[in-house]
Amino acid sequence: MRQVILYFLCTILCTLFSTSLPAQYSDVSPASGQSDEGALLMLPAKYDKNVVKRMFQLEGDTISSLADRLMMDTYLNHPEKVRINEGSKEQMPTKKHESKPAILEPSLYPIDVENTLKDEEGQNDTISFVITKPHFWTFSGDYNLQFMQNYISPNWYKSGNSTYSMLGAVTLQYNYNNKQRLKWDNKLELKLSFLSTDADTVNNFKTTEDLIRYTTQLSLQAHKNWYYAAQLIANTQFTRGLKNNDATIYSDFMSPFNLNVSLGMNYNVKAHQSKLTGNILLAPLSYRMTYVDRSDLATRFGLDEGKHVRNDIGSLINAEIVWKPLDNFKWQTRLYAYTTYSNFLLEWENTLVFQFNRYISTNLFIYPRFDDAVDRTTSTYWQLKEYLSVGFTYSM
Repeated sequence: MRQVILYFLCTILCTLFSTSLPAQYSDVSPASGQSDEGALLMLPAKYDKNVVKRMFQLEGDTISSLADRLMMDTYLNHPEKVRINEGSKEQMPTKKHESKPAILEPSLYPIDVENTLKDEEGQNDTISFVITKPHFWTFSGDYNLQFMQNYISPNWYKSGNSTYSMLGAVTLQYNYNNKQRLKWDNKLELKLSFLSTDADTVNNFKTTEDLIRYTTQLSLQAHKNWYYAAQLIANTQFTRGLKNNDATIYSDFMSPFNLNVSLGMNYNVKAHQSKLTGNILLAPLSYRMTYVDRSDLATRFGLDEGKHVRNDIGSLINAEIVWKPLDNFKWQTRLYAYTTYSNFLLEWENTLVFQFNRYISTNLFIYPRFDDAVDRTTSTYWQLKEYLSVGFTYSM
């Protein structure tokens, strides 16, 4: 019983003495003028396990000394002052590590910030990190060079003609996304294909694919995948359009030139773990201008004879989807539908890409087209273009 009473008495006395550390036992600097002998004996602060042992000892009739209580107070309330222990010079853990906040300069990119800490030997350990400016712009490009060759000798028993063709295609995209609500997408498509055949004695080369098309769309997020959108599509071709054994020019650069400006809602497609991506624009209000530089081609593209410009107001649907179910296969499709409520134009471009390796691919292109503005006496409303090619490809 006497030991229990002494234990509680020791606890009460320690509590009374540990309310605050006397000033004379704090760190003393020569400049302060303090020279108390007890304080000097306490410096530098040392962790002594015997102090803790004596503080909680229940045997004997004496309680802990004043020095033990003061040391215990230091261990509990001021651990940052305890630098070493009795067996080594290892730094004792502190109650709280306070790191100096880094001051960043938001106008400078990149920013190098250094925060130094002291190790046990007094050396400087440097922790550095770099803050870079967010990249809101992204660039991507697809480059294709495809070839096709067919040779038939003049005495071939079934007859026929030799053909040589080459197709070059470039697709560039430069898009802005501020990761909040604003997006600006830009896409430039260039395609040019030449064909040479022995059956054509009038033209050495003809184009089978000829396209210059620029699409830009500014979008503001309305709700989740829906965006308010303004879109512009402009397209023409590089050179003259010809037919076999015919010197007549059927199309040319800026003949025609088509311009579409549309306002509507755009839906951002992203499904199947991002294997299906794209955009679908629904534009109830769309303006379309058709310009034909060569006056002799005006009537061929729906203009009045002698005119160069035709203006139409209508509605538009424009969908561009990419589906990549496999690493070596993807399907790119573009559906363009425009109506003036008196005429209807539909274009559906499909490209199936079979990727053998990083640089070799096979492309199958299927392009049905419907246009009820053509002359039914010389043509049908439906038109079709298709080709299969093998060649080099590069994406970035």
